[in-house]
Amino acid sequence: MNIVEGNPSKSMIRLRQLRYFLAAADHGSFRKAAIALAINESSVSRQIRDLEDELGASLFQRHAGGVRLTVAGQEFLRSARHALRQIDIGVTKVAAVGRADQGLLKVGIFSSLASGFLFNLLQGFGKHHPTVQIDLIDGNPSEHVAAVRKLELDIAFITGIAPWDGCETEHLWHERVFVVLPADHPLAAKAELGWPDLTGERFIVSDVAPGQEIHDYLVAHLADLGRHPDIQSQQVGRDNILSLVAVGRGLTLTSEATTVAQFPGITYRQLAGEVLPFSMVWSTRNDNPACRRLLSMARAMGRISVAPRTPS
Repeated sequence: MNIVEGNPSKSMIRLRQLRYFLAAADHGSFRKAAIALAINESSVSRQIRDLEDELGASLFQRHAGGVRLTVAGQEFLRSARHALRQIDIGVTKVAAVGRADQGLLKVGIFSSLASGFLFNLLQGFGKHHPTVQIDLIDGNPSEHVAAVRKLELDIAFITGIAPWDGCETEHLWHERVFVVLPADHPLAAKAELGWPDLTGERFIVSDVAPGQEIHDYLVAHLADLGRHPDIQSQQVGRDNILSLVAVGRGLTLTSEATTVAQFPGITYRQLAGEVLPFSMVWSTRNDNPACRRLLSMARAMGRISVAPRTPS
């Protein structure tokens, strides 16, 4: 490893030479420096001589009891200490990033963080890597995949198991589908609902993710029953959609992870036979060490069978 001072063609100082120089200055002796460095005294002497030749100045006065810094050596000592300190700081920081002790993760999400697999994953990762910053970005699957391809996202957790061009995909978990309805709705008297129960209902979805996916999901399933569903889009987020359900504006669908969140005036009923698979998507071109750690933890969790949650 080389340190370049000034014109590279005129000065190429080796990191080893700096360390030997500082050891000799601190111990006042080539012999004691060699002992501290666990090397031969001749190596210390030779490297410092080469350093002096490179600099064109004597750094030490040699005497019977050891060595003493010259005026030039005293001046060079400050620069050498500063250079090595900065290098050591850089090495420490890079090693920390490599261990995922530091860094930044940009994660695209589609499922709720209220409970379930994604909640447990991020909670576990935070405990093991508390100094890694995680930025969470809501969005639909196609937006997330496009961002992963461009390395604007490190990893995305989305619905479906279909492969995406230019990305790696791995199925991790599944969640049951629930109907969200007002607590006083007639269908709330049933323990479980089927698609025929929903044919005459009005639905509301958000104009942001996952609203469009819920819209398409409703259309695909209710169309099989010969009904075109009444679906209204609202310019509000996920939480406010639930509040609109409570005041009677319509029903909506949600995944299992959301059902742990209790909102006044609503209740959840499982939609019989409906399950959403969730996958993680990432790029093999991504060299973020923290991303690799998250991928590894997600895979390990994905191999564990988790009993389905029943909403209260």
